[in-house]
Amino acid sequence: MRARHRLFAFLILTAAALASAAAPAEPPLKADRIVVEKSRHLLTLFSGGRVLRRYRVALGAGGLGPKRRQGDARVPEGHYVIDWRNPNSAYHLALHISYPNAADVVAAAARGEKPGGDIMIHGLPNGFGIVGGLHRRLDWTAGCIAVTDAAIEEIWRDVADGTPIEIRP
Repeated sequence: MRARHRLFAFLILTAAALASAAAPAEPPLKADRIVVEKSRHLLTLFSGGRVLRRYRVALGAGGLGPKRRQGDARVPEGHYVIDWRNPNSAYHLALHISYPNAADVVAAAARGEKPGGDIMIHGLPNGFGIVGGLHRRLDWTAGCIAVTDAAIEEIWRDVADGTPIEIRP
């Protein structure tokens, strides 16, 4: 009887191994859109219209209003793209947001101001990764969107250059 059980277990395990080896692995999903909701301190990655991942974020120290000028420490609002990345940033990985767009430049010029730039999604300052999610207790960036180091590693992997990002109030 024991020999029959062993044979049965062997056959089941062999069939399972063959089935998993024969099944093609699905490629990991990539984000095709990013939405940041500033009032909720939430960054969401979407793939095919479905939520891929959500992250809590810290924002600019200048408050939740829209970015108006260089140095105001606010996060812009509008439609942009991730246009390049910096693996050697002073913050643990950084994805650049294409701010300012043409409308931002025109609006700032009409006010006699410079729009600013260098807006990123990034991790924590290098060497401060141990802070983890505690960094979200206050908005501390100069106008960027900050996540934990683990989160930026996922975002870095899942977001390609050219991915659209919408930043909402």
